[in-house]
Amino acid sequence: MDMFDIILYDLDGTLTDPKEGITKSVQYALRYFGIEEEDLSKLEPFIGPPLKEQFMEYCGFEEEKGEEAVWKYRERFSVDGWKENKIYPGVADMLRRLSQEGKILAVASSKPTLFVDKILDYFEITKYFTEVVGSEMDGSRTRKSDVIGEVFSRLRIDEENKDRVVMIGDRKHDVIGAKEAGVASIGVTYGYGGYDELAGAHPDWIVNSVDELTELLLK
Repeated sequence: MDMFDIILYDLDGTLTDPKEGITKSVQYALRYFGIEEEDLSKLEPFIGPPLKEQFMEYCGFEEEKGEEAVWKYRERFSVDGWKENKIYPGVADMLRRLSQEGKILAVASSKPTLFVDKILDYFEITKYFTEVVGSEMDGSRTRKSDVIGEVFSRLRIDEENKDRVVMIGDRKHDVIGAKEAGVASIGVTYGYGGYDELAGAHPDWIVNSVDELTELLLK
């Protein structure tokens, strides 16, 4: 593992547990369309993937309605939802140790950069990241491979040094994005994808805890 000195992290389900804020904001958006869902655990599939696609898949919405649902979601998320979040135990210590080892850390998230920045600041971990890249508020750059591509552009990573990079995430989208970008990946099962989803996407490694991840990255 010593070869990876550039480490890209997904945010939701990887660094923080955003379940309450995301599922309540999805619930709020669905209610606007007359859809009642009291069981927040049924809305966990919305954690991680691009939101518009999830609304389209979960509710059978057309694209325009999917976009409208995202704006309703943000009405609540921008005020309360982003703070209804917890940093996973051990994450801050992991980031500190990796930084001390001279690793270059970045965030590559499908969440809008505006919210990613607020969440990282809220948990006081912004200082560990050289670059923070999310999607745009207009819905562009939500594909994980596009987000990773923007990180590459900012860090001047090209074909010659992609072998120094690893992408870490809890959903298949993180692994697929890493493969499309031509870099290694680590799936974490403590988030929201779970072992079966991750294994089906074939990451290079799968770990079950923050401690296991830290150990792997520091090897």
